[in-house]
Amino acid sequence: MLDSELKSKINQLWDKFWSGGISNPIIAIEQMSYLMFMKRLSDNDNHNMDKANLTGEKYTSIFEECPNCDWFYFKDMTADKMLSHVRDTVFPFLRDMGDDGSLYSRYMKDAVFSIPTGTLLVEAVNLIEDMHIKDQNRDTQGDLYEYLLSELTTAGKNGQFRTPRHIIQMIVELVNPKVGEVICDPACGTAGFLVNAYQHILKINTSTELIKTDEDGNKYNFKGDKITKEDFQFLKTNALVGYDFDQTMVRISLMNLMMHGISNPKIDQLNTLSTRFSQKEQFDVILANPPFKGSINKEELNEDFTITTTKSEILFLELMYNNLNIGGRCGVVVPQGILFGNSKAHKAIRQKLLVDSRLDAVISMPSGVFKPYAGVATAVLIFTKGESTKDVLFYDMEADGFSLDDKRNFIDGKGDIPDIIEKFSNRTTEDLTNRKEKCFTIPFEEIKENDYGLSISNYKEIEYEEIEYEEPEVLKAKILDYEKKIIKGLNELDDLI
Repeated sequence: MLDSELKSKINQLWDKFWSGGISNPIIAIEQMSYLMFMKRLSDNDNHNMDKANLTGEKYTSIFEECPNCDWFYFKDMTADKMLSHVRDTVFPFLRDMGDDGSLYSRYMKDAVFSIPTGTLLVEAVNLIEDMHIKDQNRDTQGDLYEYLLSELTTAGKNGQFRTPRHIIQMIVELVNPKVGEVICDPACGTAGFLVNAYQHILKINTSTELIKTDEDGNKYNFKGDKITKEDFQFLKTNALVGYDFDQTMVRISLMNLMMHGISNPKIDQLNTLSTRFSQKEQFDVILANPPFKGSINKEELNEDFTITTTKSEILFLELMYNNLNIGGRCGVVVPQGILFGNSKAHKAIRQKLLVDSRLDAVISMPSGVFKPYAGVATAVLIFTKGESTKDVLFYDMEADGFSLDDKRNFIDGKGDIPDIIEKFSNRTTEDLTNRKEKCFTIPFEEIKENDYGLSISNYKEIEYEEIEYEEPEVLKAKILDYEKKIIKGLNELDDLI
């Protein structure tokens, strides 16, 4: 929902950091996050101050003990002065602003301000200032941050990478989180699933007359006016839970959620596959794209796992099952190998999803969806704990609205996604038995007989078109005739030369 000018400014910001000596995109995002958050703090403080003046209520500025930490105090300083002031005064304030022992304080205490020059800092501050002046009438700070994260095109060393926003939105739409539910991502990365779950809940609880549409047809201005004050408080403080083993990712997740209005995100640095994480029924919804690459040491594995393996993609699936409440729902991205792997662990996890829960859908995605990070073929699994599987919806996604090469150029931004959502919603009422289509349902008993295999190729019927060829003698005569014509043409060409 950002116009081209705002996107251009973010691209300029990337270029400034790159040319300014910060080439690691994760570090660049982290440093940009600090500056954008400083700007947000000052804007919110001014807004609350103005509101208090109008209502006559008492309000204490967050900058009361450090007034020169306000964005508007330092934004017009010269390069050298701004660098020393932000590094030595403002950043320590930002790092220590949380209550002692709070999550924010705990993860910011070791944060490092690493913008190397005053010139780069001034350029970044000016660009961020311009972004907000340009868009002062719309609350798009969250969208600004999301677009900033969308430019992150480097996979982490452990195989983690950012899930495209439209794929996240599709999964969230299918799982449909609701007010009052506790939503978790056990490998949250930049918190994309949690942010979109929050926005989805606001959207379905916003009055139609309040929803606006931008020039590209995207809806926005989700106020959640139908949500009670008590439920809104729960949504902003306790409903969204995330874990990641990477401290930098935890910081970025915190910033992302804060930019979207979540004042005290419940994000923790933790390897959820390890013995330090408590596996118990505690979440109503789980949304995730856990890392596929690598494995974990057996000594570190949580003893609650019943499937013997060190493959992280299998362990995460059992983890999600174990942590769902009865009736809880999960939407997860998995590598295609989960669907057809022949190992005992692969078969065991498929059996658990089909027998111990209700596997609702298997959506096979084309391999280009996660480029340029990786070309691995993936699928989305949707399942509900505590019910038995009767039929499974299979969908062979052929397009996601972007080109499937490394460039991932915009086509329509949708592809098969609207049809996937429609078919999923109507799966119990619509006739989806034609296996020659890209979407169909398969009964549980047939899947069981097929060794619990979930590869769509096991069930899809391919319609072959019969082609009639001419007799060999006829083809030979035609070829000889073509040869004569070519030779004749060449001879005529020689005569002309």
